[in-house]
Amino acid sequence: MQEPAITPELIESHGLKPEEYDLILEIIGREPTFTELGIFSAMWNEHCSYKSSKKWLRTLPTEGPQVICGPGENAGIVDIGDGDAVVFKMESHNHPSYIEPYQGAATGVGGILRDVFTMGARPIASMNSLSFGEPAHHKTRQLVNGVVEGIGGYGNCFGVPCAGGEVRFHPAYNGNCLVNAFAAGLAKTDSIFYSAASGVGMPVVYLGAKTGRDGVGGATMASAEFDDTIEEKRPTVQVGDPFTEKRLMEATLELMQTGAVISIQDMGAAGLTCSAVEMGDKGGLGVKLNLEDVPQREEDMTAYEMMLSESQERMLMVLKPELEEEARAVFVKWDLDFAIVGETIAEDRFLILHNGEVKADLVLSKLASTAPEYDRPWVPTPAAEELADVPSVDPIDGLKALINSPNYAGKQWVYEQYDTTVMGDTARRPGAGSGIIRVHGTDKKLAFTSDVTPRYVKANPTEGGKQAVAEAYRNLTAVGAKPLATTDNLNFGNPEKPEIMGQFVGALKGIGEAVAALDMPIVSGNVSLYNETDGQAILPTPTIGAVGLIAADEEPIIGEAREGHVAILIGDAGAHLGQSALLAEVFNREDGDAPHVDLAAEQRNGEFIRANRDLIKACTDLADGGLALAAFELAEEAGVGVQLDSADTAVLFGEDQARYLVACNFDQAEALMLAAGQAGVTVETVGKFGGDSVKFGASEAPLADLASQFRAGFAAAVA
Repeated sequence: MQEPAITPELIESHGLKPEEYDLILEIIGREPTFTELGIFSAMWNEHCSYKSSKKWLRTLPTEGPQVICGPGENAGIVDIGDGDAVVFKMESHNHPSYIEPYQGAATGVGGILRDVFTMGARPIASMNSLSFGEPAHHKTRQLVNGVVEGIGGYGNCFGVPCAGGEVRFHPAYNGNCLVNAFAAGLAKTDSIFYSAASGVGMPVVYLGAKTGRDGVGGATMASAEFDDTIEEKRPTVQVGDPFTEKRLMEATLELMQTGAVISIQDMGAAGLTCSAVEMGDKGGLGVKLNLEDVPQREEDMTAYEMMLSESQERMLMVLKPELEEEARAVFVKWDLDFAIVGETIAEDRFLILHNGEVKADLVLSKLASTAPEYDRPWVPTPAAEELADVPSVDPIDGLKALINSPNYAGKQWVYEQYDTTVMGDTARRPGAGSGIIRVHGTDKKLAFTSDVTPRYVKANPTEGGKQAVAEAYRNLTAVGAKPLATTDNLNFGNPEKPEIMGQFVGALKGIGEAVAALDMPIVSGNVSLYNETDGQAILPTPTIGAVGLIAADEEPIIGEAREGHVAILIGDAGAHLGQSALLAEVFNREDGDAPHVDLAAEQRNGEFIRANRDLIKACTDLADGGLALAAFELAEEAGVGVQLDSADTAVLFGEDQARYLVACNFDQAEALMLAAGQAGVTVETVGKFGGDSVKFGASEAPLADLASQFRAGFAAAVA
């Protein structure tokens, strides 16, 4: 087949700038072949190379005594004691999910699960953070239904419980939804597998499903803005098969027990190209591939197509040659492909052969670690204007506005489509704060949460970045878990616009400060840029996924409020209404500054909650909707009424940080007050639980009526 001529139009269609193509010419000293152009396009796009974000990612705290492996591998690894480790990561599948919601979301789940079990960990939990356009937009309903069905369809068939997540709506996502997928698994600290190849002349083995033409150029597509040609990009979306992935996981974990694996890498973005280059580069070796040996499910595939295909359920491994037959037998048993497709070589070279013909011959190290790195110009986000007066609202009317909005209504319609109890270790299902999964065979438990408030980040990127980490810290603390570490999914618009790059820089500054202060280092993550359509950017959305540990001798805080319980506020009274949920839902306003995050107060109040867990029956952090929404959610979950003493709008709906609402008996409340005085923590009785109504000041409504609105609001908007 005649390869196309390299033209400026072809270069542009591969997402390469003219100056980047000039750099390619300088590196290889000649015009690239069509396959080589595709390889450079795959390795140098934003999605794979992080060329706009590397400089700032290096500023994030990534180390701590609990960290076994930080960023740079398939997933991060954290020690949880007794020879056990939790392996986790979060990654985006935004562009594919907008183009083809079901498969885009499904393959996002599949990819993140492979990242975890590639390291020798059996997945035990998943989460997802979803951002959609306004419910009335003509695409929103289709996207929500397709994405939720895709996540459930893949995760349920694979057999991993959904532990939590979040769903939001805002007009800024009308042209570009966000689908951020999280997975966590358990491994033994002495049985972890990494991706760096070692040894010269070692077989490079292709594992899993056959290669097809689906997803060719997917990583390049994910590194560009959308426009009115979006429908033409549908063929770049991969197609997933969860049953094949389940077999691939079992085969991979069994293979690892044979001792045959030297290194192993998931085939994700940019497929065979990225996995081979990363394995070679990390090990300081070259790689030679013979493409005629790649298992193919379509006829007459070209070298270009095989190198750039993003067909799912595939892995690449470097194998100990003496154990080849034992390894092959495992994959034959699981009815999966096992093919030796190349070898490691001593030279710094990426040599691609197809039927004896050289299709690419490149310096391997130049493809990965020396990809272009940009110090993009950026401008700080202007300080938010002073918040104009917020009129007082009837407290119950304000609450109704929140619980009838799909942003704050119950998300049962979503998580009831996900299997939340498969594997039998779920200690707390989604819907009431952090999910909790037992560490099988032990008394330890892991808690999981995903958090960000994008309107805060837009108003004040640094405080918004801090707040995302602080809210994750509080959500873990509220169930009695000690926060261990975080993974980030940094979703932003076009980094070539200085104001967007300024949002990114500001958010990373805040995230870095918060993870350092709260001892929650970033151990893995993903950057998703160019989330724009026709020049309209999404809200800056740096999602924080976090994991916490409840030790074997500790009880989680998962009780419910009961008749006669005292309602206690830990932290200061509410005052901050800037960028609040009330402002957005009642007044259709997004003005004022994000709330200030006092990291010392976050740590002090969090440690107080965990230290006094025996005095606390039920606990929730205060975030969107402030005290009013937190009190209603505790009451609704328990089926018991609540009375708050104040009717003041700012006290009820202010979104000040470092705060928790606690329910406990009267004698426990007294003990909590005493302990708070000794710890220097602000504590205040704000009301009580009981009866069958919700009463704020003199404003009152039946709990049953409000609960039915809360449970119907989401489905009514988008189902």
